[in-house]
Amino acid sequence: MELSRSDALLGRIAQHLLPRFPGIFSIETVERYVAESYASLARGARVQQHLFTLTERLAEERLTALAQSRGEMGKPVSEVLFVCTHNAGRSQMAAALMRHHAAGQVHVRTAGTHPAPEIEPTVIEALTLMGITTLTDFPKPLTDEVVLAADVIVSMGCGDACPIHPGKRYLNWDFIDTRGKSLDEVHDLCMMIDLMVRDLLDELIPQTAGQ
Repeated sequence: MELSRSDALLGRIAQHLLPRFPGIFSIETVERYVAESYASLARGARVQQHLFTLTERLAEERLTALAQSRGEMGKPVSEVLFVCTHNAGRSQMAAALMRHHAAGQVHVRTAGTHPAPEIEPTVIEALTLMGITTLTDFPKPLTDEVVLAADVIVSMGCGDACPIHPGKRYLNWDFIDTRGKSLDEVHDLCMMIDLMVRDLLDELIPQTAGQ
Protein backbone atom coordinates (compact mmCIF):
# COMPACT_ATOMS: atom_id res chain seq x y z
CA MET A 1 0.00 0.00 0.00
CA GLU A 2 1.32 3.43 -0.91
CA LEU A 3 2.48 5.52 2.03
CA SER A 4 0.79 8.85 2.64
CA ARG A 5 2.89 12.01 2.44
CA SER A 6 2.78 12.34 6.25
CA ASP A 7 3.93 8.75 6.78
CA ALA A 8 6.76 9.23 4.31
CA LEU A 9 7.92 12.41 6.04
CA LEU A 10 7.75 10.79 9.47
CA GLY A 11 9.78 7.87 8.13
CA ARG A 12 12.42 10.28 6.86
CA ILE A 13 12.54 12.02 10.24
CA ALA A 14 13.11 8.67 11.96
CA GLN A 15 15.91 7.78 9.56
CA HIS A 16 17.46 11.19 10.15
CA LEU A 17 17.32 10.81 13.94
CA LEU A 18 18.57 7.22 14.19
CA PRO A 19 22.32 8.00 13.66
CA ARG A 20 22.18 10.45 16.58
CA PHE A 21 21.62 7.50 18.94
CA PRO A 22 24.09 4.87 17.71
CA GLY A 23 23.71 1.54 19.48
CA ILE A 24 21.08 2.99 21.83
CA PHE A 25 17.75 2.78 20.01
CA SER A 26 16.41 0.61 17.22
CA ILE A 27 14.71 2.14 14.22
CA GLU A 28 11.39 0.79 15.56
CA THR A 29 11.80 2.75 18.82
CA VAL A 30 12.74 5.92 16.96
CA GLU A 31 9.78 5.53 14.61
CA ARG A 32 7.43 5.07 17.57
CA TYR A 33 8.66 8.22 19.29
CA VAL A 34 8.43 10.19 16.05
CA ALA A 35 4.85 9.01 15.48
CA GLU A 36 3.83 9.76 19.08
CA SER A 37 5.44 13.20 18.95
CA TYR A 38 3.70 14.02 15.68
CA ALA A 39 0.32 12.91 17.03
CA SER A 40 0.64 14.96 20.21
CA LEU A 41 1.61 18.12 18.33
CA ALA A 42 -0.90 17.67 15.51
CA ARG A 43 -3.84 17.52 17.93
CA GLY A 44 -3.47 21.17 18.93
CA ALA A 45 -1.71 22.62 15.89
CA ARG A 46 -3.31 25.67 14.31
CA VAL A 47 -0.70 25.92 11.56
CA GLN A 48 0.73 22.85 9.85
CA GLN A 49 3.65 24.69 8.23
CA HIS A 50 6.30 23.80 10.83
CA LEU A 51 4.67 20.68 12.25
CA PHE A 52 7.22 18.21 10.92
CA THR A 53 10.17 20.35 12.00
CA LEU A 54 8.74 20.56 15.51
CA THR A 55 8.02 16.83 15.44
CA GLU A 56 11.69 16.10 14.82
CA ARG A 57 12.75 18.45 17.61
CA LEU A 58 10.29 16.96 20.10
CA ALA A 59 11.15 13.36 19.20
CA GLU A 60 14.89 14.07 19.51
CA GLU A 61 14.37 15.76 22.88
CA ARG A 62 12.31 12.84 24.19
CA LEU A 63 14.78 10.23 22.91
CA THR A 64 17.70 12.14 24.40
CA ALA A 65 15.92 12.36 27.74
CA LEU A 66 15.10 8.66 27.61
CA ALA A 67 18.72 7.75 26.92
CA GLN A 68 19.90 10.05 29.71
CA SER A 69 17.42 8.60 32.21
CA ARG A 70 18.76 5.11 31.40
CA GLY A 71 22.37 6.20 31.76
CA GLU A 72 23.07 5.55 28.06
CA MET A 73 23.90 9.21 27.34
CA GLY A 74 25.75 11.58 29.60
CA LYS A 75 24.47 14.82 31.11
CA PRO A 76 27.35 17.30 31.07
CA VAL A 77 25.40 19.87 33.11
CA SER A 78 22.44 19.90 35.50
CA GLU A 79 19.02 19.40 33.92
CA VAL A 80 16.07 21.58 34.95
CA LEU A 81 12.50 20.97 33.78
CA PHE A 82 9.89 23.73 34.02
CA VAL A 83 6.27 22.53 33.89
CA CYS A 84 3.03 24.52 33.76
CA THR A 85 -0.41 23.80 32.40
CA HIS A 86 -0.16 25.18 28.87
CA ASN A 87 3.62 25.50 28.44
CA ALA A 88 2.91 28.84 26.81
CA GLY A 89 3.51 31.31 29.64
CA ARG A 90 5.10 30.76 33.05
CA SER A 91 7.30 27.79 32.17
CA GLN A 92 8.46 29.43 28.93
CA MET A 93 9.47 32.62 30.77
CA ALA A 94 11.35 30.66 33.43
CA ALA A 95 13.15 28.55 30.84
CA ALA A 96 14.12 31.53 28.69
CA LEU A 97 15.44 33.42 31.71
CA MET A 98 17.41 30.44 32.97
CA ARG A 99 18.97 29.83 29.57
CA HIS A 100 19.88 33.51 29.41
CA HIS A 101 21.53 33.66 32.83
CA ALA A 102 23.09 30.18 32.84
CA ALA A 103 24.79 30.64 29.47
CA GLY A 104 24.97 26.92 28.77
CA GLN A 105 25.93 25.80 32.28
CA VAL A 106 22.46 24.36 32.89
CA HIS A 107 20.32 22.50 30.37
CA VAL A 108 16.66 23.48 30.38
CA ARG A 109 13.54 21.70 29.18
CA THR A 110 9.88 22.73 29.37
CA ALA A 111 6.57 20.91 29.13
CA GLY A 112 2.86 21.37 29.74
CA THR A 113 0.16 19.11 31.09
CA HIS A 114 -2.22 20.54 28.45
CA PRO A 115 0.05 22.35 25.97
CA ALA A 116 -1.31 25.29 24.00
CA PRO A 117 -0.80 25.67 20.24
CA GLU A 118 1.74 28.49 20.66
CA ILE A 119 3.52 30.73 23.16
CA GLU A 120 1.41 33.69 24.26
CA PRO A 121 2.32 36.96 22.48
CA THR A 122 2.43 38.94 25.75
CA VAL A 123 4.99 36.46 27.10
CA ILE A 124 7.23 37.07 24.10
CA GLU A 125 6.81 40.84 24.57
CA ALA A 126 7.59 40.63 28.28
CA LEU A 127 10.75 38.62 27.62
CA THR A 128 11.78 41.19 25.02
CA LEU A 129 11.49 43.88 27.70
CA MET A 130 13.83 41.72 29.82
CA GLY A 131 16.39 41.71 27.01
CA ILE A 132 15.57 38.26 25.63
CA THR A 133 14.74 38.62 21.97
CA THR A 134 15.33 35.05 20.76
CA LEU A 135 12.85 32.39 21.84
CA THR A 136 13.33 29.02 20.15
CA ASP A 137 11.17 26.84 22.42
CA PHE A 138 7.59 25.79 21.73
CA PRO A 139 4.73 24.27 23.77
CA LYS A 140 5.10 20.50 24.15
CA PRO A 141 3.47 17.74 26.20
CA LEU A 142 4.78 16.49 29.53
CA THR A 143 6.20 12.98 29.20
CA ASP A 144 7.78 10.59 31.68
CA GLU A 145 11.20 10.53 30.03
CA VAL A 146 11.79 14.29 30.43
CA VAL A 147 10.78 14.05 34.09
CA LEU A 148 13.11 11.09 34.68
CA ALA A 149 16.03 12.86 32.98
CA ALA A 150 15.65 16.04 35.05
CA ASP A 151 17.65 16.83 38.18
CA VAL A 152 15.19 19.54 39.26
CA ILE A 153 11.52 19.69 38.30
CA VAL A 154 9.85 23.08 38.82
CA SER A 155 6.05 22.93 38.85
CA MET A 156 4.47 26.28 38.04
CA GLY A 157 0.77 25.88 38.69
CA CYS A 158 0.09 22.45 37.19
CA GLY A 159 -1.06 20.96 40.50
CA ASP A 160 -1.01 17.18 40.85
CA ALA A 161 -0.71 16.56 37.12
CA CYS A 162 3.08 16.38 37.25
CA PRO A 163 4.18 12.76 37.91
CA ILE A 164 6.21 12.18 41.07
CA HIS A 165 9.28 9.95 40.88
CA PRO A 166 11.39 9.04 43.94
CA GLY A 167 14.80 10.66 44.13
CA LYS A 168 13.87 13.72 42.11
CA ARG A 169 13.97 17.23 43.46
CA TYR A 170 10.65 19.02 43.07
CA LEU A 171 10.00 22.74 43.52
CA ASN A 172 6.62 24.45 43.43
CA TRP A 173 6.59 28.02 42.14
CA ASP A 174 2.99 29.12 42.57
CA PHE A 175 2.58 31.94 40.05
CA ILE A 176 -0.66 33.09 38.44
CA ASP A 177 -1.49 32.02 34.90
CA THR A 178 -0.47 34.51 32.22
CA ARG A 179 -3.49 33.92 30.00
CA GLY A 180 -5.69 36.98 29.67
CA LYS A 181 -3.27 39.21 31.56
CA SER A 182 -2.04 42.59 30.31
CA LEU A 183 1.54 43.16 29.20
CA ASP A 184 2.26 45.10 32.40
CA GLU A 185 0.98 42.20 34.51
CA VAL A 186 2.95 39.63 32.53
CA HIS A 187 6.09 41.77 32.71
CA ASP A 188 5.74 42.08 36.49
CA LEU A 189 5.35 38.30 36.70
CA CYS A 190 8.39 37.85 34.49
CA MET A 191 10.49 39.93 36.87
CA MET A 192 9.33 37.85 39.85
CA ILE A 193 10.16 34.63 38.00
CA ASP A 194 13.55 36.10 37.16
CA LEU A 195 14.34 36.42 40.87
CA MET A 196 13.40 32.79 41.47
CA VAL A 197 15.48 31.64 38.51
CA ARG A 198 18.50 33.53 39.80
CA ASP A 199 18.07 31.98 43.27
CA LEU A 200 17.95 28.48 41.76
CA LEU A 201 21.00 29.20 39.65
CA ASP A 202 22.76 30.36 42.81
CA GLU A 203 22.40 26.77 44.05
CA LEU A 204 23.25 25.05 40.78
CA ILE A 205 26.11 27.24 39.58
CA PRO A 206 27.03 29.71 42.37
CA GLN A 207 29.87 31.32 40.43
CA THR A 208 27.47 32.73 37.79
CA ALA A 209 24.56 33.81 39.96
CA GLY A 210 23.63 37.46 39.78
CA GLN A 211 25.47 38.13 36.56
